[in-house]
Formats: sequence, structure tokens, C-alpha cells
Amino acid sequence: MRCPVWFPACLAALVLARGLDAAPVAGPRTRTPRTRPTNESAVTQPALTTEQLAARTRPSLAVISNRGRDGSDGGVGTGFVIDANGLVATSLHVVGEARPLDVRLSDGRTLPVIAVHAFDRHADLAILRVDATNLVALPLGDSSALAAGAEIVAMGNPMGMENSVVAGVLSARRTMDGIEMLQVAMPIEPGNSGGPVIDRLGRVQGIVNAKSLLTRNLGFATPANLLKPLLEKPNPVPIASWIRAGALDPAEWEAHHGASWRAKPGRILVDGTGSGFGGRAFLLHRHPAPEPPFELSVSVKLDDESGAAGLVFLGDDDDRHYGFYPTGGQLRLTAFEGADVFSWRILGTVPSAAYRRGEWNQLRVRVETNRIVCLVNDQTVFTSTDRALRGKRVGIAKFRETSAQFRGFAAGRELPVPPPLAPGLVAALGGGGDAPEARLSSEDIASLRANLPAARAFLAERTRRLERESARLRDLASRLHRDSVRDELVAELARPGGADLARAALLVARHDQPELEIEPYLRRLDALAGEAKSRWPADAGAAVRLDALRTLLFSENGFHGSRHDYYNRANSRLSDVIDDREGLPITLAVLFMEVARRAGIEHVHGVPLPGHFLVKHAPPGGDERLLDVFDGGRYITHSEADELGSEYAGVPVRSEFLPAATPRDIIVRMLANLQAFTEREEGAAASLRYADLLVAVAGEARAEANHRIDRARLRAQCGDLEGSRADLKWILDTAPPGIDAERIAETYRRLRDE
Repeated sequence: MRCPVWFPACLAALVLARGLDAAPVAGPRTRTPRTRPTNESAVTQPALTTEQLAARTRPSLAVISNRGRDGSDGGVGTGFVIDANGLVATSLHVVGEARPLDVRLSDGRTLPVIAVHAFDRHADLAILRVDATNLVALPLGDSSALAAGAEIVAMGNPMGMENSVVAGVLSARRTMDGIEMLQVAMPIEPGNSGGPVIDRLGRVQGIVNAKSLLTRNLGFATPANLLKPLLEKPNPVPIASWIRAGALDPAEWEAHHGASWRAKPGRILVDGTGSGFGGRAFLLHRHPAPEPPFELSVSVKLDDESGAAGLVFLGDDDDRHYGFYPTGGQLRLTAFEGADVFSWRILGTVPSAAYRRGEWNQLRVRVETNRIVCLVNDQTVFTSTDRALRGKRVGIAKFRETSAQFRGFAAGRELPVPPPLAPGLVAALGGGGDAPEARLSSEDIASLRANLPAARAFLAERTRRLERESARLRDLASRLHRDSVRDELVAELARPGGADLARAALLVARHDQPELEIEPYLRRLDALAGEAKSRWPADAGAAVRLDALRTLLFSENGFHGSRHDYYNRANSRLSDVIDDREGLPITLAVLFMEVARRAGIEHVHGVPLPGHFLVKHAPPGGDERLLDVFDGGRYITHSEADELGSEYAGVPVRSEFLPAATPRDIIVRMLANLQAFTEREEGAAASLRYADLLVAVAGEARAEANHRIDRARLRAQCGDLEGSRADLKWILDTAPPGIDAERIAETYRRLRDE
């Protein structure tokens, strides 16, 4: 049934009339970045030849390489000087995390890296500060003015060949992941990343970002204009803190043969090529396995199914161990009895219907006295009686140029296994999925070809039925997950003694990310609090503690407000804010308040300005201080806060009289932001999931009525008139105070008549 034309407008009027505090959605409050001055002589000079551009650019070019903790070589990329006083621009993926960096100029000088001066994860940009002055800087152009067809030159270090030059043209502009990228028609190879794309006047117009997957003569560059906000408002992180932030816990893991291993809460990530034969690299867990029988497991996800990564076990401190891992979409069991291929024995490589390409897959090994059993997603793949290796070391490994993620590594006598579904539920869901696949003989194929129209019609209908069933099952899985998160969030906000704000915010993130594990992120907050506490003496006053926490979060760990990607939903998810160190005012406020609480700093509250969110420290009898966590945690006055709120609200706002935001207030505002962002980008249907949560967590009848009015509007836009009527009827039956019941009743009657 289609939505009546009058209905969305009618409900919109109700939304406005009821005064719903729907968490104002405002853009980032930053000044328009100044365009850095270009070299005037470069602007007025005639176009330069490729040879002249190469000669002029070469002194500014840098080779950027990262190293493994064992000293092995890591990835190599390109950078270029953009400020004579020691700023070098590049791509963020060239910098990586948790690895020392080398910056070497074309004259052979190696410059110590002092800090990651600024970075933007979404734009894949970074600016390094090096210990040098009087460098030769390249001017930045206005990349928005570069026309398609313009001649350009890129310089870099493709495949490690330094100071290489390639000419081409700007072929188009393409929006990729929300950013308008420069599509360049020229060969782009590994090692070019981070290098400058220069116009014929010698101005940087882009930063080489990624090689095209379609052809070697097509690549992409990030517009140089996106560097300018980073220069205007950096978020510096000392290099020691940058390396430490993504590092593996040395008390848990021991790396062998390089590659780039790093940690995020609950996950281990790896990329780059290991220094072992075949690009092999592995992590050994510090705790040896028990005597057999024992089990170990891990979930792994490959970025590219041509790669290989998985478990190692029964190993020693060198290169001897078994490996069980997916490779090329199949499962393999190998005995690595030495450092090279001549000492490796592949015990089996087989396909498995249980393996899910491109998804998370759980690998599990049971080591018994006389055999080894390997499973993927609880389905047995190998049973081997090989006994060549009987070491105590276990861990994870990767091969070739694989990029992979691991989570849930565990080893023990007997690991828990979730119980299977009851047979009745399995049948209700459509069976156990063990029906044999269709097996057609050559005669069957010939018969189908003899009646091709009927065969096509049957197969098309069969395909449609399976697609509908697949969609139904996906919807059911999504509903089960979201209902579970909803119930947990409602229970958390109603918890006696007050909600754990961090846990509630992470549940909001988990609503969108079913695989999210909450406990590792809570441990990360605990670790930040522990580090903060170590920085002040036991008798330190509140002001000293507050300043130390500001320094830790904003000056040393680089947490910052999102610049150009403000409306990205990741900025509203606390887990992504912790991972990426970038967020909205409200999520950065949650981070600050929760670390402060864990570190023993009391009387820290949220200040819910219209269109912005601040943090307030208000100790009884002490000086009250406001912090703008979106702007590096700087202190601001109430007058400045009033100006921020009044500018958005259009009416005078007195920040000193605003009540402190409760955990429920904060969660409601975060959800309202997510609903608004999603409706703007994806439409009403996609935003309904947040409207459902807002109704569930409202907490009292009037607030719930307000959210039901908004959900009725969204439901109507999606054609769910029955759902819209149900929301309006609930309001009429409940009759909370402050609601215009007459207008709602009129809307309900008109909708019922439709």
C-alpha cells in the first residue's frame, strides 16, 4: 500500500509541534581552512617539461619505509616535503601503525620521525614531522580546479625503484567511499603510494592512493585540497605513542619473520610480506600448549581468498610447526619442518563446503596423543596420524602478501562449543542444509538443452525462490541480533545504581556490527585510564589530573574531531572512535568521561548544547571548567559555549544552566544522530532500525510518544501504514501529558480511512 501524499507532511508537523529533542545534527565546527600560499613564480611561469618537473621535485621526494619489530624490512612507499620546517605528506597506509619509520630524502639523508603530525583515516592521508629544517617544499595547488584532461606527472618509488617519473592525464573524478578521488591515466605500482601528483606548473594536485584493479595504466589519487585541513588543524601524535598504540602485547605474542602485525581491541591484523620463505611470518603465543589432548582455535578473515593465514601448532622456537589454514578457497594442513620449501610437507589440500569465502571462518584443531583433527566452522576437514612434530608452541601465521584479521585465539584442554539448534528449530528454518547438490549427467544436460525454453524458465524460477529464501533468512538473522542488542541496551540503561555508559555506547555500535566484541574495548578504556593514573602522584589535584588526561588522549594519542567526514556513521560508534581516534563531539565526550571515571576523576559530566556536545568538570566548591573535546580538549568559557549553542538553536542558550546529560540522554542523542545520518544518506527504510531503538530506550511515556510519532512518519514513508497506525494508536491509548492528542487522533482517523 502506498503512503498517502498528505501523511508524511502531517506527521512532520506533529514532530515539529511536539518539540522533540532529536539530538541536533550539526556539521563540524571548524574554520574554513586557509589555502596555503603557492609559489607565485610557479603560478606565472610557463608549463614545465617532464624533465624540468622531475628535477624540481626530486629534492622534495622521500622514501618512507617501515620496519618490523625484529628489524626486518617492511613496506616501502613515497612521501614529499610540504613544509620546509619538517613536514612530509604521504598516505596513511604507507605509515601503518605499530612500526618504526624511516624517511630518506633523495640526497641520501635519513631524517628521524618525531611525530605523526596529522592524519585522516578516511582520506588515507598522513603528515609526518621529521627532525629537519630548510627542506625543499612542494607548493599545494587547488585540486578542485584541475580539469579533466590536464597533463600531470607522478613521482615515487614503484617496486622500490626510487625517484621514478611517469606522465599522464587526469582522466576523471570518481567518488569512492564518500571522497571525490582523482582518476589518473598512468601506471601506478606498489611503492608509488603517498607520492605527489604534480601539474605542469609544479604544484601538487593529488597524493597517489591506490592502484586500479582493472588495468595497470589507471590509478587514483587523493585530492591535495584534503591535506589543507590537516595543516590548518593537526592532531599530532608523538612517534613513540603512535608505535605503541597499535602494538601487540609483548607479554602475549612473539613475532617471527616480520610482516606488519598490529592489534585492535579483540583483533589482530596483519599485512605485508613476511621475510620467511614464501612470505611466511607467524606469531607464537607466549604461553605453551598443555600436553595432549588439547584444543586451539581462532577465527580468521582474509582480504583476498588467494592468500593464506591460519593456525600453527606443535611448534618450536624456530621454523618447525604444523599449519592449518585456508589458501585459495581450500583448506590445507602442512608440516613445516624447516625454513624452506624443501622441508615442507603438505599433508592435504581439500575444498570444504563449510568454508565461507570472504567471511569470518573458525579454525579449530584438536591434538590427541596419536592423531590431529582439524575443523572449519565445526566441520571436520582433516584427520592425520602424522607425528613428526611435537613441540609446545602454538600461534597464528600468514603467507605471501596476505592481509588478514584474526580474533578469538584460544588454547586449552577442551574449548567450549555452542550447543546445536534443536531439530525442530532446524526444520522450521528450512532443514539442516545437508540436502545433496543437484548432480546432472551428460544425458541430463542434453535433455535440458533439447527443451531450452522450459529449462530456462524452471531455473529462473528456482533461482528466484532461493534468493527470496536467502533474503528471508538474512532478515531473520538481523532481527534476532537487533532484538538481542535492544534488550541488552534497555537492561543496561535500567540497571540499578546507574548504567555503564561505555558499555551502553558499545551496544549501540554492536547494533550495526554483529561481530563486535564489547569486552576488549572496555579493557582498552581501562588501559587508557591506567596509563593516565600512572602520570600523576597520589595527592594530585583534580586540575592536574584533568590536564594529564587531556594530554594523553588528544596530544599523545591523537583523538580528534572528524573533519570532512562528519556524517559518517563510524563517528557515532564508540568502537570505531577508539580504533580510528576520530569521532563526533558526543562520542569523544563519552570516551573522555569514561576514561576519566575509570581513572578516578570525579564530577565530569556531559553538557548537551544544541548542535554540539561539551564536557564539564564541576567539583563541589571548586572551579568549573568546560572542555571542547571535538577541538583537542581545549578549555572554553561559558560565553563561548553559549555562542556555539545559540548559533545552532537560533535562540539564546545559557550553557551554565543546562543540566548534566544522563547516560540515557546521551544514548538517545547518539541514536538520533545515527537515525538522521542514515535517513539523509540511505533513506527512511534504512533509518528505521534506529527509530525502533529510540522507542525502546525512551524511558518514559512522553519521550516514547515523541519517538513513536517519528517512527510512524518513517513507517508511512516505507509503505507500512499498519505500523504507522499502531504507533499512533499507542499514543492515543497511553495519553501521555504534553502530546497534542487531538491532532494525533485526526491523523490516525485519516490514515485509518485510507
